[in-house]
Amino acid sequence: MAKNALTKLFLYTRKVGLMTRVVGEGLYLVYRHGLYKDPNNPHNTRYVQYFCRRLCDVFNLKVELHGEINRQPALWVSNHISWLDIAVLGSGARIFFLAKAEIEKWPLLGKIAKGGGTLFIKRGSGDSLRIREQIASFLKQDIPVLFFPEATTTDGTQIKRIHGRLLGAAIEAQRPVQACVICYVNQHGELDKTAPYIGDVGFVDHVLAVFEMPQVTAHLKLLPLIDVQGHTVESLTSTVQHMMQQALDELHQQVLH
Repeated sequence: MAKNALTKLFLYTRKVGLMTRVVGEGLYLVYRHGLYKDPNNPHNTRYVQYFCRRLCDVFNLKVELHGEINRQPALWVSNHISWLDIAVLGSGARIFFLAKAEIEKWPLLGKIAKGGGTLFIKRGSGDSLRIREQIASFLKQDIPVLFFPEATTTDGTQIKRIHGRLLGAAIEAQRPVQACVICYVNQHGELDKTAPYIGDVGFVDHVLAVFEMPQVTAHLKLLPLIDVQGHTVESLTSTVQHMMQQALDELHQQVLH
């Protein structure tokens, strides 16, 4: 027991040290390149991508892409399994994220997120119209934005109901929708049970569990661009729902043993 506790302590200490170093690098990027002065400049996404790739290293995640990353400005949507999704998606694509407003106040990480161009939203505030207008404004400036339309995390086995109100931003801006799906696969070729951030597990407890996690492969599948021409919010939501579920089923068949 004592040996096991000592091993865990050593692991946690090493991982916290790595995390501290990566966060320090993120702060350096924010201030060295003045990202906080122009946080939504699309050129800044290369720094976001670098930071996310470093996070994947810390959390022992190997990212495998299925499909080609599209460089055309688009509204990105993905299924949502864990806070790890941010590192996975950001490491693969040069995009900005939507995040809950509380994250802006987080020590250190909040400053990195803000400097990296994150668009903070207040959940349940009734501001979805304002947020949609902000997203549309970004898209019109060729700034790619991603949000999680399930509005909650899942165990990754299926796509929950898509909340499509914000998809209207793509229609307003006349920019395509880039849908994608993620699954986390352990070394036995099964869906990993540690990566999903679900249930009543506290954030710190989940981070510690991820620290102990053997290497997991995060598979990221890119779907064909969805042209919004002729779509209503309702029809676009239905299309996204269908395509994401089909793509997730196909990805599971491809990578699970």
